[in-house]
Amino acid sequence: MLWELDSFRDNTALIDEFGRGLTYRQLLLEGKRLADTIESRSLVFILCKNEIGSILGYVSFLNAGIVPALLSSGIEAGLLHNLLNVYQPKYLWVPQEQADLFSDTEVVYSAYEYCLLKTQFQIEHQLYPDLALLLTTSGSTGSFKFVRQSYGNILSNAESIAQYLHIDASERPITTLPMNYTYGLSIINSHLLKGATILVTDKSIMQKEFWTFFKEQQATSIGGVPYTYEMLDRLRFFRMQLPSLKTMTQAGGKLSVNLHEKFAKYAIETGRNFVVMYGQCEATARMAYLPPEKALEYCGSMGIAIPGGILHLIDENGKEITQPHVTGELVYEGPNVTLGYAQCAADLSKGDEWHGILETGDMAQVDENGYYYIVGRKKRFLKIFGNRVNLDEIDQMVKCQFNNVDFACGGVDDHMYLFGTDNNTVDEIKAYVVSKTGLNPVAFSTVVIDAIPKNDAGKTLYRELERYYGV
Repeated sequence: MLWELDSFRDNTALIDEFGRGLTYRQLLLEGKRLADTIESRSLVFILCKNEIGSILGYVSFLNAGIVPALLSSGIEAGLLHNLLNVYQPKYLWVPQEQADLFSDTEVVYSAYEYCLLKTQFQIEHQLYPDLALLLTTSGSTGSFKFVRQSYGNILSNAESIAQYLHIDASERPITTLPMNYTYGLSIINSHLLKGATILVTDKSIMQKEFWTFFKEQQATSIGGVPYTYEMLDRLRFFRMQLPSLKTMTQAGGKLSVNLHEKFAKYAIETGRNFVVMYGQCEATARMAYLPPEKALEYCGSMGIAIPGGILHLIDENGKEITQPHVTGELVYEGPNVTLGYAQCAADLSKGDEWHGILETGDMAQVDENGYYYIVGRKKRFLKIFGNRVNLDEIDQMVKCQFNNVDFACGGVDDHMYLFGTDNNTVDEIKAYVVSKTGLNPVAFSTVVIDAIPKNDAGKTLYRELERYYGV
């Protein structure tokens, strides 16, 4: 059993915006009823929402040795159809309003606005004994690829996060990120481990109802990706009266130095903690964190390795870099490094392919004191007239200069596309990028679009911008 729910039996585990809740004891009992209707070690697809029913299914399946694959309830129909055919799960756990979409299934259980559907698939999955969970990576939209996470991965990462964030049973985190997204799920995992109360809402920070719920239930922490913090800044977050708030965490991409500094100063001035973190689904969730007392001193840094983990850099030949301020690929070692990928049902029988070592694909530097700084992605580069240009650096540079304008860049060698949503600023942005790079203006094109495409977690979907190349 992954979570010792009965250890906190009388604590409230989940409470939603409608006043409904479950104690840890109730979560355990409801979970057993659900799991008892399913054959042991079955594969289940969960269509996730930030609702009690969705979390109930996830917790009960993992505690019963049933393997769930987490997908957004808003997943595109064609992709879902393809995933179902490729993996052929025996069961689906879906919101009641979506049950009618699956005509060749049988409803075998219902609870908390969710239905358990038994499918017609007859495949007998050969599941690796320690396989616990399947999650999509942030970059795998439109593919069949899952990350295979083990019970040991999930538990070790949850324990590490709880340790460096000092999580205890008094915490009341509010859901700001999709639970099918590794960062959002890590908040659930680490707080359930310590008997905390999770405030469950599917509302976004842009909705009044979110903040009403936040205040009524006295949320103690909030988590977000860079886009979340850009929106909080626009919402005049610093003027809000939120006396219960103790901790703000940030991951899911590099926050601009300007915003990092703003939120770090706010935290210091108000006696709160602002914790920048770094992670990937391939490492279950977290790999590094910046201690809150260092948030301002090491502004822009992703911090140090989490408890139990090791970070280092390697050069293009795989040799370890020992000098400070030299760029190399970031490598992480730890018990939370996952088993590997799955791209079809047969892959679910595979064992541990990565053996605790993950080459992250992120380029980073480390300073003299051991604090790491992400400088870009290994593959987010263009060659412009023979010059190597880091697209992530361009993104960050523009957002800092133009106060977190909605912007993204991409392109092909010798031609960069600058995407914005405001006709009045795109030409200014182009002039700024040209001046900073010193490259010929002919290499740059501006494209104005209605909105920069982002996934549920607020990460830019660069692939969707490719259709504009050549315009």
